[in-house]
Amino acid sequence: MSEQQQDRAGIALGLDSFGDMTSQSDGSRTHSAQVIRDHVGHAVLADSFGIDAISFGEHHRRDFAISAPDMVLAGAATVTERITLGTAVTVLSSDDPIRVMERFATLDAMANGRAEITVGRGSFTESFPLFGYELNDYALLFEEKFDMFARLLDQPETFTWSGQHRKPVEGGIIMPRTETRLAAWVGVGGSPESVLRSVKQRIPMMLAIIGGPAARFKPYADLYRRAQSETGVPRMPLGVHSPGHIAETDEKAHEELRDRWIANRNTIGRERGWPPSTADEFEHEAEHGSLYVGSPETVAKKIAQTVLALDLDRFDLKYSNGPMQDEQLRRSIELYGTEVIPRVREIVGEARQLN
Repeated sequence: MSEQQQDRAGIALGLDSFGDMTSQSDGSRTHSAQVIRDHVGHAVLADSFGIDAISFGEHHRRDFAISAPDMVLAGAATVTERITLGTAVTVLSSDDPIRVMERFATLDAMANGRAEITVGRGSFTESFPLFGYELNDYALLFEEKFDMFARLLDQPETFTWSGQHRKPVEGGIIMPRTETRLAAWVGVGGSPESVLRSVKQRIPMMLAIIGGPAARFKPYADLYRRAQSETGVPRMPLGVHSPGHIAETDEKAHEELRDRWIANRNTIGRERGWPPSTADEFEHEAEHGSLYVGSPETVAKKIAQTVLALDLDRFDLKYSNGPMQDEQLRRSIELYGTEVIPRVREIVGEARQLN
């Protein structure tokens, strides 16, 4: 793929993981410490295959090993060369924005400017009682802390801020400083208020599309761009994060993912009152929804379709989905970098050239 073709495609392609606990060939669970070490290896592998970015999410529960993604990314920073290292997401509502900025400025220094952060409310709430926050304050905590974080990105010489949920800051010194503005996104699940908040704070939006057809999010993409135009905000990129898995054939990819995806959905579903997931639901999501599972050609065509439907600048594939085996994840990463990404850029580049 030539640089000219990549420019025509205009799409960055990354990977995401929540640090899902993996399994051994005998079905036993891998230790969480090994899962973390494996994820550093995933970053090295993705870097070697030319994947644009890799992001790790923050969770505080037994089915995910990563609770401090910035620490894992710092490890990856020392053994990678070009790949962007980010989060998916950092749960800003139950963290301190000043400490978040300090940690990621440190990561950015270690990675020679390759760090980025995606902040969000988080789809799980375990961090709130764990760190002493009230769930009743869920919305207000994010509103205040997101405002605080957006101001910190501008790296004022001294920082002054006051709000309802922490003591005021007067003339604070935030160190270290980044050499350029820290790359940041805000994770959005799909509400008009979240879209407008992204534009107001001038932090690009990463849509988490985890079920149903991606095209149903077009009204949010349209609102995002319209709000920028109407408020005079310079054009911001738009990204999407969705789950999937790649193997040599459609049949093999489905076979490797199906039971793990169902188990993962049912674990979460029992907590949230969802009906049990089934093989039919899995196949429906793979065929009609936002589950990008199959051979490289199948996955590439589906990603390209989403990129063109929403006019995306970035697409991230969540490559870990339930207790899969690490070697399956590594093969998926390899196929994504060597076969899926070039094919997506070819399809998107040709379509955008025509327009």
